[in-house]
Amino acid sequence: MSSTPQKTAIEDLYRQESRRVFATLLRLLGDFQLAEEALQEAFIAALKQWPSDGVPANPRAWLVSAGRFKAIDALRRQSRFIKGLDDIADSIDAATPDYAGLADDEIGDDRLRLIFTCCHPALSEDSRVALTLLEVCGLTTEEIASAFLCKPSTIAQRIVRAKAKIRAAHIPYQVPGAKELHGRLNGVLQVLYLLYNEGYSASAGDSLGRMDLAVEAMRLTELLLQLQPHAETMGLLALMLLQESRRDARCSEDGELILLPDQDRSLWKQDDIRRGAGLVRGALLRGPVGVYTIQAAIAAVHAESPNAAATDWAEIVGLYDVLMGLSPSPIIALNRAVALGMRDGPAVGLLHVDGILRSGELHSYHLLHAARADFLRQLGERDAALAAYKQALGLVEQTTARRFLAGRVAELESA
Repeated sequence: MSSTPQKTAIEDLYRQESRRVFATLLRLLGDFQLAEEALQEAFIAALKQWPSDGVPANPRAWLVSAGRFKAIDALRRQSRFIKGLDDIADSIDAATPDYAGLADDEIGDDRLRLIFTCCHPALSEDSRVALTLLEVCGLTTEEIASAFLCKPSTIAQRIVRAKAKIRAAHIPYQVPGAKELHGRLNGVLQVLYLLYNEGYSASAGDSLGRMDLAVEAMRLTELLLQLQPHAETMGLLALMLLQESRRDARCSEDGELILLPDQDRSLWKQDDIRRGAGLVRGALLRGPVGVYTIQAAIAAVHAESPNAAATDWAEIVGLYDVLMGLSPSPIIALNRAVALGMRDGPAVGLLHVDGILRSGELHSYHLLHAARADFLRQLGERDAALAAYKQALGLVEQTTARRFLAGRVAELESA
């Protein structure tokens, strides 16, 4: 096989498996920086060897083995300058197995361990989320910053502080026991929720979403549900399934965005809808009800409506009222305002959106200006709608959404 296909195979493997390899290396080596350097060295070794030797039958195990060996070798070289590193290298060598002879499916999945380490309560909430999105999911600091609506430098500082805290506090790399698990669950669910959102609706870039992130979020949530069948874990998985059921209908064949009311519902995945709706019912019965279960219930109302006109907007508004009681936020208030506009008319929706805008909390959030523009357009306020669409267009970073808003601007300018 030529070097080009081999290089492509390695690049694909890096995208698909690098975080899983990293999680195992972190368990073996016990240090974030050492594990990250070992991961990079392992892939460099693969780029050198695989084009001539061929891709091994067990590529993930090969990479773990190579990374472990490179890390031990690096520690021994550095021990000439830093006292004690030789002992650390000997300890790692003696205490950790060499994975070279194992099949890939014989290596346990360490990402759930890594999530619980990154989401330890000793870390601040913002640091937990940022660290997990970086280390477990492989997002860049720029992507995380975009999701948080803040600067990349701020995210980088949070991550540095979080890693320092893990080292200083000797936070264990493990899934907690049953007694601790419940108290740490919310932080993990928040991370999985943000990860899925980035996968379903990317905050920036050319793609509307990133399927790899969405699949990873769903897989990890399934693992968590098997570990402990908590109602909110059921609710979060239900929300993901119900959102995922609409993925194929969100874009036209030429890549243009299609809003929910205009989607071809025959493209919605009924298996995902049935399972998601079943999980919602199970979560509501099990209790206690939380924010993910209520959001999933809202998604279920949409998913089970035969068409847009039949959507029960009164029920959706009621569910948003519950959601605001559980976790009030300007984003939820905006979604509720849109639902009110659908139930009671665009003038009512605009009134509530303008109230949020006056508070200043979402002034830089393009969806607020887009919602306001849509209500103004429905009310026949062409100039005001055009100005609001242009404001939304100036804030959006995602290419597909940008094209959609540009189309609305062009439509009103030519009217």
